[in-house]
Amino acid sequence: MSWIYQDQIVETLPEDCVGYVYCIENLTNNRKYIGKKLAKFAKTTYKTVQLKNGTKKKKKIRSKIDSDWQEYWSSSDELKKDIALLGKENFKREILFYCKSKSACTYIEARIQFERKVLESDDYYNGQISCRIHQSHIKGKI
Repeated sequence: MSWIYQDQIVETLPEDCVGYVYCIENLTNNRKYIGKKLAKFAKTTYKTVQLKNGTKKKKKIRSKIDSDWQEYWSSSDELKKDIALLGKENFKREILFYCKSKSACTYIEARIQFERKVLESDDYYNGQISCRIHQSHIKGKI
């Protein structure tokens, strides 16, 4: 099952996309899950280099690596159990918003979860809403 965005199959993410907010729908009972996924992760590795004076020093190397977004099926254990039981073909994965920052992903995910009242209904797999976002990361940037 591929990701869908505006009724089109997604094979690659936009260049400026840091992550996205998504909805996974169980097609057998219409239960949904609202979540977010980052497109890349920060990876830190260490390399030992020898300085001119002969001493050795560890050098920190930071890089970005692609996430497993194409194969990703949520962090919800209940949803993953249903996927294993019913099969991936009985679920629809839809990207709702592309985000240019981690803060935007977190904010938009929480905003949609509150709008849809995901904790007030059995229509959603979501069991919690977690977010911590500063206004300066959002105001004027979405």
